[in-house]
Amino acid sequence: MYLSLPLINSAIELGGPSICCHPRLLNLIQDELLRNLMQFGLSMNPLILSMVCSIILNLYHHLRTELKLQLEAFFFLCNFETSTKQISRYGASYQQQEVAMEALVDFCRQKTFMVDMYANFDCDITCSIVFEDLANLLSISAFPVNCPLSSTHILALDGLIAVIQGMAERIGNGSLSSEHSPVNLEGFTAGLDKNLVGDFLGNHDEFCVPVLHEFSGTFDFHDMNLDTALCLFLETFRLPGESQKIQSVLEAFSQRYYAESPHILANKDAALVLSYSIIMHNTDQHNVQVKKKMTEEDFIRNNRRINGGNDLPREFLSELYHSICKNEICTTPQQGVGFPEMTPSCWIDLMHKSKKTAPFIVSDYKAYLNHDMFAIMSGPTMAAIFVVFDHAEDEELYQTCMDGFLAVAKISACHHLEDVLDDLVLSLCKFTTLLNPSSVEEPVLAFGDDVKARMATVTVFTIANRYGDYIRTADESQLSVETGHGKPIANSLSSAQMPPIGTPRRSSGLMGRFSQLLSLDTEEPRSQPTEQQLAAHQRTLQTIQKCHINSIFTESKFLQAESLLQLARALIWAADRPQKGNGTPDDEDTAVFCLELLTAITLNNRDRIVLLWHGVYEHISNIVQSTVMPCVLVDKAVFGLLKICQRLLLADELLRSLQIVLKLDARVADAYSEQITLEVSHLLKANAAHIRSQLGWRTITSLLSNIARHLEAYETGFEALLFIMSNGTHLMPANYVLCVDAARQFAESPVGQAERSVQAIDLMAGCVNCLAQWTTEAKEAMEQEQVSRLYQDIGEMWLRLVQGLRKVCLDQREEVRNHALLSLQRCLTGANGIHLLHGLWSQCFDLVIFTVLDDLLEIEHSHSQKDYRNMGGTLILAMKLFSKVFVQLLQDLSQLTAFCKLWLGVLSRMEKYMKVKVRGKRSENLQELVPELLKNILLVMKTKVILVQRSALGGDSLWELTWLHVNNIAPSLQGEVFPEQDSDHLQHKQGESLAGSFDA
Repeated sequence: MYLSLPLINSAIELGGPSICCHPRLLNLIQDELLRNLMQFGLSMNPLILSMVCSIILNLYHHLRTELKLQLEAFFFLCNFETSTKQISRYGASYQQQEVAMEALVDFCRQKTFMVDMYANFDCDITCSIVFEDLANLLSISAFPVNCPLSSTHILALDGLIAVIQGMAERIGNGSLSSEHSPVNLEGFTAGLDKNLVGDFLGNHDEFCVPVLHEFSGTFDFHDMNLDTALCLFLETFRLPGESQKIQSVLEAFSQRYYAESPHILANKDAALVLSYSIIMHNTDQHNVQVKKKMTEEDFIRNNRRINGGNDLPREFLSELYHSICKNEICTTPQQGVGFPEMTPSCWIDLMHKSKKTAPFIVSDYKAYLNHDMFAIMSGPTMAAIFVVFDHAEDEELYQTCMDGFLAVAKISACHHLEDVLDDLVLSLCKFTTLLNPSSVEEPVLAFGDDVKARMATVTVFTIANRYGDYIRTADESQLSVETGHGKPIANSLSSAQMPPIGTPRRSSGLMGRFSQLLSLDTEEPRSQPTEQQLAAHQRTLQTIQKCHINSIFTESKFLQAESLLQLARALIWAADRPQKGNGTPDDEDTAVFCLELLTAITLNNRDRIVLLWHGVYEHISNIVQSTVMPCVLVDKAVFGLLKICQRLLLADELLRSLQIVLKLDARVADAYSEQITLEVSHLLKANAAHIRSQLGWRTITSLLSNIARHLEAYETGFEALLFIMSNGTHLMPANYVLCVDAARQFAESPVGQAERSVQAIDLMAGCVNCLAQWTTEAKEAMEQEQVSRLYQDIGEMWLRLVQGLRKVCLDQREEVRNHALLSLQRCLTGANGIHLLHGLWSQCFDLVIFTVLDDLLEIEHSHSQKDYRNMGGTLILAMKLFSKVFVQLLQDLSQLTAFCKLWLGVLSRMEKYMKVKVRGKRSENLQELVPELLKNILLVMKTKVILVQRSALGGDSLWELTWLHVNNIAPSLQGEVFPEQDSDHLQHKQGESLAGSFDA
């Protein structure tokens, strides 16, 4: 025996699946070998027991599909529970018990073993319960009852964890779909209520129909007679009573049969009709209540022309008729029981049943059965692992338990078993020692010296990081870890530096105690720490780093919507608590920490920003509006908001929220202006192309305009504006006026250098090119109605541009205002490519040109030379600009109905500039320049036939009013510009004198 068993084991191991190719050898194994192995399996000899188990393991591995009932018998009669009881009954040695447990653990380490046991035996009502018995045996064997841990306890624990980890591996990295899919049902209908099965398969809903076809597809009807195939099919359930359900079932059967064994059948319809006929004949023949039986001729006559319009062979139908007469189609299940004792007759019965039993289901690696299997063993398994963990003193065994806990957590989360996961987390928290009130003076050192507590803590937070969406009762407690009774320091979560050793404040609760470990702050100075204390602190810090507490919040994107919203609300609630009472520095730290976590959650849930934003915005707004001095909290609020907008620029509401920054107290705004500008600049460079609405750009330009007043932020703000406006890169109708106004703010800002103001003016002047470009593009791409609207909008934008430049023309700095005047001229004369309505020119002269001339005169009269240097030069430049623009636009202006009024406005301004006093006396330069410019204008008007005497008898108001004003400026100009008018006038006078002499 000692030689034969190893040889048999080697032969099976080497032969493997190829044994199935040799029927006689396979039959020998199925019958003689296994019958004898069962006898040897009850042996008290550890070596024999070990060899028998090794052979059974190899048989399972290679031939389990051929040994279903034999394996069931082995596990029922010779399984390890029975063996253990017999070993104990006969006073067997501990070594024999250990051999039996080792063998069971070897089976459990096979990835599919427990799934096979559950699918083939526990799920088959005709078979024994194998999986549940083995799982209970492992759980019970792992409990150290009134004794220290032994190798048997540890082996049983290894077996349990192997089973649990196998389930977790089948789940994979994802979670199970909530949608149900039909699976192979063959073998699962045995022992079930056949009426219910038939009724289910006959249903017409969207799930039952594919299940029916999957079910019929599991049958192999190859080369099988129709009556035999139908009998095999109907043995698995009872046909429903409704005709529609019967038809559905038989259609599925006929389709499968015709695909497998068409033989002489023309199509699946022939199979369907003949199946109906067979069932009717079966009922007629074997129902005692039917007195007059169907004859062979009746059966043949009933099945004429059903084979595609032709008759089936008479011999074929006759054979079917007599087969049904001899063999009734029976749907009554044969109920099975266990194997009370394997007597020779029982073994013969087992071999007979093995030929008829449902085939062995080879389980795959999918997790369809995990839920039910886990429900059976989760409670005993968790209890066993916790008991071993409690009694263990070895770090390696601690880790084994932790692996088991993580596998349990993964399965619980996958199947949404929140209660199981809550129980696991709460039970683990008890081992962290953080739930217990401080019973030692040095909790940090005690935690650093407690390996079990540190490992339990890391496991708790690992579960929270991975499966936090399914934790319910522990949510508030875990939040308190971050915000609780100690001083939370977020940087310590990732810091590699060792904090100073001190005496943390006492606090109760998991969160408060863990906060102490995070803070490690010093309240009272201490003596130099010992090497042991330093080592304990180092271990504590390493534990904190392994917890990855920040990940609980940064990975919140995987939380369900309701869980995410509750987490955000909890953080806001925790941060607001100090405001309701007497705040302390620690309270502010808590509020800051909560705000940072809230920001992290928002950043990691960009696709659900609408869900979170209302609460986040309101919280940040409360902080900003209630703060009057710079502090860490408002710093985090402002820059957290800017960071959110920078990364999640998806909606106008986000950008509109930046207006909070404009509401900052002046002292706070001054303190953070430079950093705010940097963030706004980053936001623009990253997202300018995505900001399309006027509302969004209004917020951005308002911030930039506000920045222009701060010296520290001016340069960065101007660079951001340059990024938007340079070459019109990001200019669009939605932001044109806003950007022009922001550029004006930078040009006028007293904190910027004149050079920057000049650049800002150039940005404004360069914008006119965009208007010309948009005009051209509109002509090519739009319909007439849209083009007209756009022309009107472009005209308004142009008017706002020149109005902005007009304001800069009044700047105190000579270089800036003179450059603004030149830029204004360029924008006025460079409008040729822009379609401007005639009415705009009247507005332009009234609101821009005449206004700037009047305002410059007012400045000269009311301000000192110290405030505005060299205003005389500016007045000369303004007059030149004014004259050049008027001359260049004269042809278009002359078409205006209000041209006369406009022309008189020009003359009145020139008349004023002739009389202006610079430094108390009239300017010689202006008195020389104005007549010259006026003469040039008059000559152009004469050339273009705009200023001509249309009637010698009077009534020509333009002509008369012109010379009325011109004579006040330079009386000689009329003769110089219109010498022929003077000659005619002289001849007219001479004629009048001569006529008078004749009359005399």
